Amino acid sequence: MGGAGPFASSGAIEGERFHNVVWLAEAKSVGDNRCMIPRFFCPFPLHPGATVELAAETAHHALKVLRVGAGDTATLFDGRGGQWRARLNPAGKSLRATLEEFDDSDCEPPLALTLVQALAASDKMDFVVQKAVELGVQHIQPVAAKRSVIRLAGERAERRVEHWRNIAIAACEQCGRNRVPSVAPILDLPQYLGLAAQDNAIRFVCAPGATGFLRDLAAPALPVSLLIGPEGGFEEGELLAARAAGFKPIGLGPRILRTETAGLGAVAAMMALWGDW
Repeated sequence: MGGAGPFASSGAIEGERFHNVVWLAEAKSVGDNRCMIPRFFCPFPLHPGATVELAAETAHHALKVLRVGAGDTATLFDGRGGQWRARLNPAGKSLRATLEEFDDSDCEPPLALTLVQALAASDKMDFVVQKAVELGVQHIQPVAAKRSVIRLAGERAERRVEHWRNIAIAACEQCGRNRVPSVAPILDLPQYLGLAAQDNAIRFVCAPGATGFLRDLAAPALPVSLLIGPEGGFEEGELLAARAAGFKPIGLGPRILRTETAGLGAVAAMMALWGDW
């Protein structure tokens, strides 16, 4: 997929490692011209008429890379829904934005979907988080399975989760979402299954040889949790534990899919069947 327009290549993830906020734009038709309006996430509540100072990294990127100037327009959102049209005002290395008009539009799908992704190699996890947000996932829960190729704990795990949250924010800036999906702390699979068994949700696990298919299921009236295995898949005991916790096995066709393909493919299918596609 090309990096132009609203589609970002996986290489964009590299930029997200160095910028908490990466500029990606929404396009609005203005007569015969195309006006690119940058979108910025603000990690604090926005209020009518307020003038806010953007984070230092955001300001640096906007001023040095985007070359925004005094009086330019931007879109700001704080993750609570809706977005603000704002007027930019550079002041040295700082960048302030005055909120002018609120737009309560949202592009959240009707399907409340949690992607439970077993840990994969870091670049694959980055890709899964980015694309899951673009597709409309509401929550992302990383889990450590027996065959997960990376092991994260303590401060290292906290840093990685924070990194994924920044990727989720950048994906929202790009795709136009105004509610930032949550990325939960990493849990061991047994710990997660114990909690999931108490949730009021419909639960699926992608499993080789499963005879159930999404196209044969009725649209769910409850939130949905989708469990995806790591490279090499779940061990048999893990699949049995998932089924005991209420996860229904589903198949994704006769082909063997990589972990970063399986979850995103299933999410796309769910959005086509039950979401807003």
